[in-house]
Amino acid sequence: MHVIVATDGSRQSLAAAKHFKSFADPTKVTEISVVAVIRPLASVAFADDLSEGKLDGSFRDAAQSAVDTIAAVFDGWGPKVNKRIRSGSAANEIIKAAKQYDAGLVVVAAGGRGLSDSVLVGSTAQRVQHYAPCPVLVVRPAPKPRRHRA
Repeated sequence: MHVIVATDGSRQSLAAAKHFKSFADPTKVTEISVVAVIRPLASVAFADDLSEGKLDGSFRDAAQSAVDTIAAVFDGWGPKVNKRIRSGSAANEIIKAAKQYDAGLVVVAAGGRGLSDSVLVGSTAQRVQHYAPCPVLVVRPAPKPRRHRA
């Protein structure tokens, strides 16, 4: 089975990749494509949470760093890992990649980037979940601890 692991450069997308690896059987996964999508006319840079501020370059450089970081999660695990950077709408490009590579699963983080969990879950992850040609694993962020009032 070919698995698409999407990254937006957030720590949550790294957590999603690690979560998938924690329970997946590497003998059943034949190939993994780590996919980052850059928006051609974006006014906001590609997330670089994973590069820890080491990049001063382009959106493409930040996306490549994120793809490299996620791909490293699967080093020595078994399946062949492809690194892919696409350009366009994140949800559309992830869905196109799933179709193009005949994916058996898409792994995507909910809550990676944006203003609030509801905006994020209602955007890329939700559209991928709804329109992908295969099952989608949406990994939500761990709940934030509530502060108790004294």
